Amino acid sequence: MPRRRDRHDRGFRGPIAAPDSPVKLRRRTSRTDFFNQCLGDAIRDVLEREPDALDGIVVGVEEVPHLAERWSGDRVPLSAALEASKSQQARIVLYERPIEHRAQTPSDLQRLVHRTLVEQLSTLTGRSVDSLGGEDWDEL
Repeated sequence: MPRRRDRHDRGFRGPIAAPDSPVKLRRRTSRTDFFNQCLGDAIRDVLEREPDALDGIVVGVEEVPHLAERWSGDRVPLSAALEASKSQQARIVLYERPIEHRAQTPSDLQRLVHRTLVEQLSTLTGRSVDSLGGEDWDEL
């Protein structure tokens, strides 16, 4: 049995799988999986510097912000920080699509997710961005 085949006289396209062997397909990381991976990396980085920085704070992701009809801002927000109330813990929400839209490359996305998390965490906790994100927190 030939290892490759020529379909419709277009030339050989690739290896043929043997009938008895399973073929492993390469799975690309989805957009959402990569975003969640970036957020996980950013959280780990913050916790390495300040282990108690996220105590009492829930970090979440929403695809897009739900803006009121009377929104008058020029830009869509990248995230929101919500103070703790009697019934809820403090929350940081990162908006996936606006952050992805502003990032031009995967490394830009990693930096922007990290920077956004550090800025919102600084706002909620009152800690400096340098202590949460390191000296070069905005250059990561």
